[in-house]
Amino acid sequence: MAISSGGLVLVKEMRQMLPPSEQKIADYILANPEKIVTMTVSELGEMSQTSGAAVTRLCKSLKLKGFQELKLRINGDLGRKIELTNRDIQPNEPVSTTIQKVTEHAVQTLLETAELLDNTQLELAVNAIVNAKNIHFFGVGASGIPAIDAQQKFLRIHKASTASTDLHMGATIVANSNKDDVVVGISFSGSTFEVEKILELANEKGATTISLTKFGQTPVSQIAKIHLSTSPTREANFRSGATSSRLAQLHVMDILFMSVASKQFDTTITYLDATREAIEGIQNQTFRKKKK
Repeated sequence: MAISSGGLVLVKEMRQMLPPSEQKIADYILANPEKIVTMTVSELGEMSQTSGAAVTRLCKSLKLKGFQELKLRINGDLGRKIELTNRDIQPNEPVSTTIQKVTEHAVQTLLETAELLDNTQLELAVNAIVNAKNIHFFGVGASGIPAIDAQQKFLRIHKASTASTDLHMGATIVANSNKDDVVVGISFSGSTFEVEKILELANEKGATTISLTKFGQTPVSQIAKIHLSTSPTREANFRSGATSSRLAQLHVMDILFMSVASKQFDTTITYLDATREAIEGIQNQTFRKKKK
């Protein structure tokens, strides 16, 4: 199913990177989303005190096919329109309320991430990993979790992989990389110093670099040759430990893994069966030893 929403998030996050005339259009769209879906290009240009040509340029800046796609995405946003409750937990609130808040925010984050993923960039990442000799995942703090998870997944399908969360260890690994390798740097903010340094080193060594950051231009995404995005949705104050952003990063890594598996379907099944049988065999041996 094609993604047909996410227009408002796209406009909001790209606003600061647009020229003044396109910012005026973006401001009008964000203030009047219900009106946009029935407007023509010239009508939006007139209402935003710009021009139809500026509207067309805005759509290009947003990497959309045209104004019609922008309207479809905004209409999808309005149709879905998830009304979120206060994201932060409150003192002694009922567990049912906490369940609702955490779940609603997680669902919104995953949907926005799917909407903002660039298919072209994803295809480039998939092809790079399919052809890679080694894959090196790097992330610090909470972003180290999807790095470790991704390594475990790709090892199961016979893709030589490493995962590091320490700058010195990451640099040691990447220092020996080359054009046959892929280095994936993960940082929600897109401004994590350690991730920047690892990707810079990887570029020097000729490796293919992939970044995974929140949507928009960031120092990390600008360094990488290929860029994947997650929802820019910010954490609530009580959940500064990267709750929803971690879910979004894991979601993208799952999509990347499944896409690679699809490209190598037959061999993937063979490797997954082999790893499953090996694990089950070890577990059965352990169980028999315990019974003795």
